[in-house]
Amino acid sequence: MVDTARGPAEPQGHPPAVDEAVPVQVAGVEPGPEPETAAQDDAEAAVDAPVEQLDRPLPEGVRRRVVGIAADALGGLPAADVPASLRQYAKFTPARRAKYAGTALAAALESEPPFRLRIADRLRLGQPELVRALESGSVPGAADPMDVAAAAYLLRPAGWARLVAEAGEQVERAGAEGAAAEAARLVEKLQEELAEVRSQARADLDRQRADAEGVRREAESLRKRVRSLESDTRRAQAEARKLQTELEAARASAGTERNAAEGEARRLRHRISELETALEAGRRSAREGRSIEDMRLRLLLDTVLHSAQGLQRELALPVSQIRPADLVDAVVPGSASPNDVARRGLAEDDPALLDQLLAIPQVHLVVDGYNVTKTGYPTLPLEQQRIRLLGGLAMLAQRTQAEVTCVFDGQDLDVPVIMAPPRGVRVRFSRTGETADELIRRLVRAEPQGRPVVVVSADKEVAEGVRKAGARPVASVLLLNRLSRS
Repeated sequence: MVDTARGPAEPQGHPPAVDEAVPVQVAGVEPGPEPETAAQDDAEAAVDAPVEQLDRPLPEGVRRRVVGIAADALGGLPAADVPASLRQYAKFTPARRAKYAGTALAAALESEPPFRLRIADRLRLGQPELVRALESGSVPGAADPMDVAAAAYLLRPAGWARLVAEAGEQVERAGAEGAAAEAARLVEKLQEELAEVRSQARADLDRQRADAEGVRREAESLRKRVRSLESDTRRAQAEARKLQTELEAARASAGTERNAAEGEARRLRHRISELETALEAGRRSAREGRSIEDMRLRLLLDTVLHSAQGLQRELALPVSQIRPADLVDAVVPGSASPNDVARRGLAEDDPALLDQLLAIPQVHLVVDGYNVTKTGYPTLPLEQQRIRLLGGLAMLAQRTQAEVTCVFDGQDLDVPVIMAPPRGVRVRFSRTGETADELIRRLVRAEPQGRPVVVVSADKEVAEGVRKAGARPVASVLLLNRLSRS
C-alpha cells in the first residue's frame, strides 16, 4: 500500500510486510539509507516469523486505551487511509468517536493492519520514547502498564501478546487489591458502626432504666398527692356546707335589709318630688324677676346703639378694617414654615415640637421607616417593625390630617412585600440599586417651593440634604416619643 500522506511511493522492489511497522522520522534526526540486502533480509524474516496472537480477548482497560488512541488519531488521517466503516465518524470529536465508534474502531484495528499501522505512526509522534523502548525490546519501568500494552498492541513488536496479557493481569491484580482494600475498609467501618450502635444501645438502656426509676418515683409521689388531695377535698366539702349555711342566713338578712331599703327609697322619692316642685316654683319666680331687669338693660343698650350710630353718621367714620390682633407679631397661617417653628424654644426630642410642625397647613411628613424602627425596636423582625410603625403613623395622620409618606429601603427585602397600606399613610419602597435616603431626597425635591415638608430621620447626611432642599429635618426619637404618647 502506498502512503500518500508521507511522500512518494517506495521502490517496487521493497514492498513492506503487512504487520511491519512503517518507519517514522524522529524530530531532528534524518534516517539514513539502509542497504537493499538488509531490507530484503528483514522483510523475509518478518514473513518467516510466526504470527503472535492473543490467547484471550483484549483486556477491557487496554481495549479502552487503544480505542482512545485511535479516536484521537482518526481525525488527522487522510480520507483514503480511513476504512469505509469509520468514515462516517471522521468528523466527530475524539470523545464522541470513542463513545459511538468504539466497537468499529476496535474491529478495524484488528482486521485491517494498514489502518493499525497508520495509528501506530501517530503513536510514534506522540510517545516516541515509549515506542523506541518497545521496538528495542525493553519496557520502561515507570511507564503505565496500560500505555505499554496499548502501544504493544498497535506496534506489534516481538512479544507484544505477552505484554498485553501481563498488562491485563496487572490491572486485574490492581482491581482485586483495590476491592480487597475497599472490603477491608468497609469491614472496619461496619465494625466501628457496630461498636457505636452497641454503645448507643447501652446508653439507651441505662437512660430507659433511669427514666423507669424516675417514673416509679413520680408515680409514688402522685399517689401521695392524690391522697392529700382527697383529704383536702373532704375538708373543702365540709367548708362548702358551712358556707352554704352562712349563705342562707345572709340571704335572709339581705331580704330583710332590702325591704327596709325599698321603704326608705319610696320615702326619699316622695321627698325628691316635693323638692322638685318647690324648685320649679322658685325658678318661675326668678324668671319673672329677671325679665324685668332684662327689659331695663335692653332699653339702655338700644339707647347706646342708636347714639353710636347717630355719631358715626354725623362724623362719617368708615368701618375699621384693622383689628388689634392684626398688629400682634406672630406667624400667620399659610405663611409659616417648619423652620419658623424651630425657633420657639422647644427641645429637639419634645413631642410638642412635632405637634407644632404637623399643625402647619398643608404640611407633608416624610418618614425614613427603617431608620425609625431600628432606633425604637431593632430586635423585631422587619415585617413586625413595618406593621408597628405604620399603625402608629395611621393614628397620627388621622389626628393631624397631615399628608404622611413612609419610605422603606427595598434592598433589605428578600421577596416582594404584599401589604395594604393603612388609611392616610403612603408607603413607598426604594427601587433596586437605590437607597431609601435617595428616594427621600427625590420626594422632597418633587414638592413645590414654599410647601412645608418635615423629614424624620436620624441620618445626618439625610438631614443635611433635605435641609438644603428647604425641608425641616427632625430626629427619629422625636417621632417615637410622639407615637408612644398616643
